[in-house]
Amino acid sequence: MYKYKLVQRSNPLVKGSPKKWYASPLSEAAQTVKAMTRAATENTTVAPKEMEAALELLGNYARQQLLQGHTVRVGDLGTLRITFKSDGVEDITKYNASAMIKEPRILFTPSREFREAVIGAIQFENGGVLDGDVNYASLDAYKKAKNITTPGGGGTEPGGDDGEGGSPL
Repeated sequence: MYKYKLVQRSNPLVKGSPKKWYASPLSEAAQTVKAMTRAATENTTVAPKEMEAALELLGNYARQQLLQGHTVRVGDLGTLRITFKSDGVEDITKYNASAMIKEPRILFTPSREFREAVIGAIQFENGGVLDGDVNYASLDAYKKAKNITTPGGGGTEPGGDDGEGGSPL
């Protein structure tokens, strides 16, 4: 289950828009490399140290390739490439790359297969409500604190789990 928290905010693209409730992802902390390699190699003949070494080699190779202007394929996961923003000039002879190329970054683009495997299997679960500075553990806790009753008494939100043990729709 992928948890989200409901957060109330106005649409930043529309000045003066009324506040609405939006789902905001609740990402768990990333595992350490050691924990990840142990979990990923469990029930295989690959040793965690071998996977750690392979990841280090891949990282070194990817750095080198990206700095040479290449796109890097990361197995079946997708590709890495460099992207950036640039100011423009009317006269091509006045272009100065060091002053006009801005915000370089590394972009990861998942492969279609990887994206579909993850997105196709994802299920969402309510992980609480953030109202101002108050962080409620669940939608039901928020409703109880605010004295909100749901018509029909059902606690499950449309499109997902209320985080109170119900199953997703």
